[in-house]
Amino acid sequence: MSILSKQILFTHNKQIRLLAALVVAGLCAPLTNAAPIYKVVDENTGQITFTDRPQSYEDQAGKQVSQTSVNTGESSAPKGMPSEVRGNTDLPAAAATKPAVNINYQLSMIEPSAERAYQRPAQSIVIALDVKPALQNGDQVSIYLDDKEIAQGLSASVATVDLQPGPHSIRAVVKKVSGQTGQQVNRTVHVIQNTLILQKKKKLAEQLLAYERLPWHQKVLLRMRGNDAVSQ
Repeated sequence: MSILSKQILFTHNKQIRLLAALVVAGLCAPLTNAAPIYKVVDENTGQITFTDRPQSYEDQAGKQVSQTSVNTGESSAPKGMPSEVRGNTDLPAAAATKPAVNINYQLSMIEPSAERAYQRPAQSIVIALDVKPALQNGDQVSIYLDDKEIAQGLSASVATVDLQPGPHSIRAVVKKVSGQTGQQVNRTVHVIQNTLILQKKKKLAEQLLAYERLPWHQKVLLRMRGNDAVSQ
């Protein structure tokens, strides 16, 4: 074999080894280039999600995104596994969800502030409540009048025209999403008939009854006098 042939063969083998090295490096690159993992916390529910695509959560309201110390490569997750759970196979299950917190709410009734009376039908019963701390997602306050639920929330208004005169009970209770009931407050109010309006109605009823008892000719006479008074 000539010296020129040996040189060509040596150069050819060198090119093959270089090409093989580049192919191996390209195959190993995805395994060595680790992608950072981000933790996404839902501020409303406390749910935690791990992802390597934080940009899909940054524009969402109520989402807190922070980088963790966990890193993973693209090929570390099994085929078909979503990227949001890559690299989390060895994390404890408790890290994925936030445990429920048993909150002891402090419920108070601002209005009516004490036992009091309301005139019927002119006045309405205004109910105003306060709860601390703020209600968590799913928890609520129910308002009852005479053991009948009339509203959900921290305020309500009851028209006395629909209530019978006498005492009435107001009760508010905290209901948790777990089905448990928390603190409750109670108040007694009294509904009284407006005396002036009652007297006017009573007088009008007596006048109508007296008119119905009159003989027909006296009714005609009263109508004629009424028409004369209107014409004058």
